[in-house]
Amino acid sequence: MGRSAPVVMLAAATVLLAACSGSSGNKTYFETEGLVAPEGACSIKPSRLGLAERLGRINEGNGCRVPDPWEMRSVGNVRFSQPATLNCGVAAPLHDWMENTVQPAAQRAFGESVVSVDVAASYSCRPRNNRRGAKMSEHGYGNAIDISAFTLESGRKVTVLDGWRGGRDERGFLTKAHDQACGEFRTVLGPNADRNHRDHLHLDLQNRRNGGHYCR
Repeated sequence: MGRSAPVVMLAAATVLLAACSGSSGNKTYFETEGLVAPEGACSIKPSRLGLAERLGRINEGNGCRVPDPWEMRSVGNVRFSQPATLNCGVAAPLHDWMENTVQPAAQRAFGESVVSVDVAASYSCRPRNNRRGAKMSEHGYGNAIDISAFTLESGRKVTVLDGWRGGRDERGFLTKAHDQACGEFRTVLGPNADRNHRDHLHLDLQNRRNGGHYCR
């Protein structure tokens, strides 16, 4: 009996390694069928649009990969609460949305500009809504960013969780930010989408075969 213990431990270790690899063990965690990875090239380097540093290519061997990842700390004059790891193609639409939609909407609603945003998520190798067996999230391509709050010059923080159904100024600002993001991103999800998005705006560049957008 004493000699069987190492055999059992070796078998357990083999199972654990299989689960952590890019083999069929990970297929039960999320699906990648039908998904299209983003391109590595982008027309404008993120470092021209904000504080950004290029990272080494990410490929976890299980479907999660970022062709041209950058660590972004700001876009324009808007700081991030934490560094966001994003594929290079996300930088330009994020910058344009912030400059052309978010800032004008903040001026109209509050009479001041946004100086920072709370980044709830960027690159993350996981299934959609963290549901095991679902398709891989666009976060797994570095193709998405979640924003949960906007901080104004005065220090006032407008959160998606409280502001979406809060005062008129916050409701108007967040609705405008959400709706106009649909022109820059392929997918935009907010509190009206489902409970998983009650506290943030999800913005991504999912490559759909029909080239369509999904905004809710």
